[in-house]
Parts: sequence; structure tokens; C-alpha cells
Amino acid sequence: MSERIPLLDLRAEYDPLKERILAIIAGVLDGMQLYQGRYVKELEERFAAYCGTRHAVGVGSGTEALMLALWASGVGPGDEVIVPSLTFIATPAAVAFLGARPVFVDVDPETCTMDTRQAEAAVTPRTKAVVPVHLYGQTADMEPIVALARRRGLRVIEDACQAVGAEYGGRRAGSLGDAAAFSFVFTKNLKAYGDAGMVTTGDEALARRIAMLRDHGRADKYTHPVLGLNCRLDEIQAAIVCLKMDCVEGWTEGRRRNAAFYNRALAGSGLVLPHERHGGRHVYHQYVVRSPRRDALARHLSERGIATGVHYPLPCHLQEWCLPYGGGPGSLPVSEALSREVLSLPVYPELTAEQRERVASAVMEFCACEGLPAGQAYAAIAAKGGS
Repeated sequence: MSERIPLLDLRAEYDPLKERILAIIAGVLDGMQLYQGRYVKELEERFAAYCGTRHAVGVGSGTEALMLALWASGVGPGDEVIVPSLTFIATPAAVAFLGARPVFVDVDPETCTMDTRQAEAAVTPRTKAVVPVHLYGQTADMEPIVALARRRGLRVIEDACQAVGAEYGGRRAGSLGDAAAFSFVFTKNLKAYGDAGMVTTGDEALARRIAMLRDHGRADKYTHPVLGLNCRLDEIQAAIVCLKMDCVEGWTEGRRRNAAFYNRALAGSGLVLPHERHGGRHVYHQYVVRSPRRDALARHLSERGIATGVHYPLPCHLQEWCLPYGGGPGSLPVSEALSREVLSLPVYPELTAEQRERVASAVMEFCACEGLPAGQAYAAIAAKGGS
């Protein structure tokens, strides 16, 4: 039997970099500057330049990045923050932990990112911010979101945790709103070997406040003018991510190359394939297809030694702790339909030509047997989204 194809092959990325990674870790330990050292500063500078923004502040995780960006923007108890429901749970959790109310809206059925019309309809006098999620590696439609925010006096905090290097209108994720949150957890396109995150912003005052909030509200060693938390980025993780900054563009092109292969190979499958927005750059954190027979397709691929993932099987507005915030089954039909149909295929940059051909062949084998009416299913989802 052929070797199993994982959804993400961490060792395939690690092995070519192993000696450099071990050396840089040893260098950090030899120096014993374990946080707020040279690598945190270097990564902040390099990442800000990469995203095309003025400032970057290293933090302990993507969740902390999102929470600190909102907190520094003044979000607190009694406020409302508009978020899409088809996202990882950390998006609304960052809002709720500040005592604010996440207001869930549906997504566009073509891109799976925030439905801008619903976002506008959700604004109330209590709305303080909007958090567009750049899902699966593609940015949300930022122009109307930013325009809405400027009209209504709202902050725009990008959840860019899945979108390092993604572009919209020639600008990179992280430079499109007032601030942006990134994750470098080990599953992301640019990964540490643990938790790590970053906030980017063009606002110097906001960057300074986030830098204080991440470090116990510290102005100097024993002066704490504001309440803060311990959300620091540790030096070892910063050094690892800094080293990998040299590779991120090559890895992105590898993902895009594999996605382009799938787009060609699966064109006649009847599945709904990912849509790349005109004028954008999708970085394919996940390559997500859609099928009304998703679970059967996943079983078929598993039996042939191919791992898949579901991102996400339950929209946030239907998670138990989110139910008090309103909605319920049927309230966001596009997110609910997509959660039953999305399936992520292996797309990591180290995927070999033979492996991706195996994946495509197995998918086509299933579709040929099933005669999937996926195009009809997609049309129905799109119709609901336009109602």
C-alpha cells in the first residue's frame, strides 16, 4: 500500500531546516535572553516590512493578537463586534473575553469570507469594531468593509491568522485595516514550534499600547500605568519564525502551484472548487472543496491513505457558549450549509507531484462513481446567500 498522505506534513518542512533551527535555538539558549530579545525585535521589523505596515508587535498566540488589538482599540463591556460565523472559535472568543458581544453574520458563498451586506445591516449604536476573517488563505472583501467602518466610526481588526502573504488590491493582509492579528502556531503557513503571534498596525499609538498590554501594562521594569497581561512572544519561537521568513514566499508559491494543479485536475469533478478573488492573492492555508457528500468523500479518501480536514464542521453561532448571543439553527444558512459540505485536501508546499496526483485521482474516482450534483448544491447555497 502507498504511504499515507497527511493533511499537513510537519517533518517535510522541518528536515531541510533542522540543522539551522537547532543552531538558532542553541544560540538563544547560550545567550539566555529568553524574551524581548534581538529575535523578537528583528521579527517585528521584518514582519512589518513584509506586510507593508509601519509596526508589528510580537505576542504569544494569534488569539492573544486578536484580543489585544481589540482591547487596545477600546473594545470592552457593552460593545458589539461584528464577526463571521464560519471561522475558528478564537475569533468570537477574543471578543467575548473582553466582555463585548460577538454579533455573527453570514459569509459569501463564493469566497467563504464575510458577507459585507450583512455586516452593514448588523451595525447598531453599540457596534465598536468589525473583524473580517481572511479564511483559508484569502482576504475578505476589504474595500466595502473599510468604507463601512469609516462611515460609522468603527475599528477594522483583520483576523489574518490564516493569511500570511495574502493580497487584496496589491496590498498584503495586515495592512488593510486599523490592525491585524496573525498566528504562527505550528499548523499555519508560517509556523513556530508552539504558539506565537503578531499584531500589525500603521497606528503608532495603537502599537505602543499593544506593546504595553502584552507585558503586564509595563512602561519600565516596575512601572505599570495600565492593566495588562502576560502575552509576550518568547525568544525561541521568534528566532524560529525569523529564520522561516526567508522561506515563506517559496512555500506560498508551492501552495499556489499545488492549488493550480488541483484546479485543473478536478475541473470536471462536479465539486465546487476554491474561488480566488480577482485582483487578490490566495495563499491556500487550506485547499477547500465542497460537496453535499462530503463525509462519504472523506471516508473514500481515508480508505486510500489520504488525510483530509473539515474547517469547520460547526459554525461559531451554533457552538454552545455562543447560543446566548442570538441566532440559532437556520439563522445563517450559508455558513450552516458550507459547514456540512467543506473538505480540505492536502496542499502543503512539500507535496510531491506523485502525491497530489494520487489525491486528484482518488477524488475523481469517487466523483465518477457518485455522479455528484455539486453544482446544483452550490447554486442553492448561493441563492440563499443572496436572499
